[in-house]
Amino acid sequence: MLSSIRRLSMSVSSISSLTLFYSSSSNSLGKLIMDSSSSTNHRLLALAQQLRLYKPPPPQFDTDFEEQKLEESAGKVVSQLGFQESVTPMSAVQTERFKPKRAAVLICLFEGDNNGELRVILTKRSSKLSTHSGEVALPGGKAEEGDASDADTATREAKEEIGLDPSLVNIVTCLEPFLSKHLLRVIPVIGILSNKKEFNPTPNIAEVEAVFDVPLEMFLKDENRRSEEREWMGEKYLIHLFDYEMDNKKYLIWGLTAGILIRAASVVYQRPPAFLEQNPKFKLPKVVDKDTTMS
Repeated sequence: MLSSIRRLSMSVSSISSLTLFYSSSSNSLGKLIMDSSSSTNHRLLALAQQLRLYKPPPPQFDTDFEEQKLEESAGKVVSQLGFQESVTPMSAVQTERFKPKRAAVLICLFEGDNNGELRVILTKRSSKLSTHSGEVALPGGKAEEGDASDADTATREAKEEIGLDPSLVNIVTCLEPFLSKHLLRVIPVIGILSNKKEFNPTPNIAEVEAVFDVPLEMFLKDENRRSEEREWMGEKYLIHLFDYEMDNKKYLIWGLTAGILIRAASVVYQRPPAFLEQNPKFKLPKVVDKDTTMS
């Protein structure tokens, strides 16, 4: 297991002192604590503690509000982003700006049988879907009115897509938002599956063609990886493509999914990737139509 988790491994007494707090916040984590005699669960509990301390970096700007804060100052607009004052009169500024819909994906981690390496569950989307057909993705989707949180969105979608019971997953933290190709504000939710054997994948054939898993650490390595340069709203960025083969089946993990997993691996393993990341900046256009996508 990774060295950072070893450093975080807790004594039995430390675990006991955390039992009351954690068991009240999550049934699956409480279950993990009760079985902390297992070396696997001991390491996963330490990882959960590490990730619960994670705080996403502050956003470049608050995407829940307009991209620019409008302030009246001698009939001018001052940019929240620190740009030079605009000479456009207040009356001519369009205050109705595009706001992205919210979505969430589940980064479900578990310990594999190969030396206890951390692995993450992925899906291959159905080739019959209208968007991202046949692509590799994390379980997840758009938020619905009844969802109380991003974690609810991610676990609900995971249950609908691959039959993953939310009670088996201990949600430990959320990462900073990502902007999808179709301009969704995607929140990655990290959860820990303490007992992989309790999860029997039942993919929804209308949405999912296959369910598989990959080692999380591969997203920090330069092996089987390539990149392409793209541009979004005047800013250049890289999309990363990882090739992976399992059970004689080949998968391509790229774009948003790869970007999220690079970030998740960096947080979990507490080190940057061995290659230039260069993420796109979370910038929103003022107005979009149904054909607007990131290039």
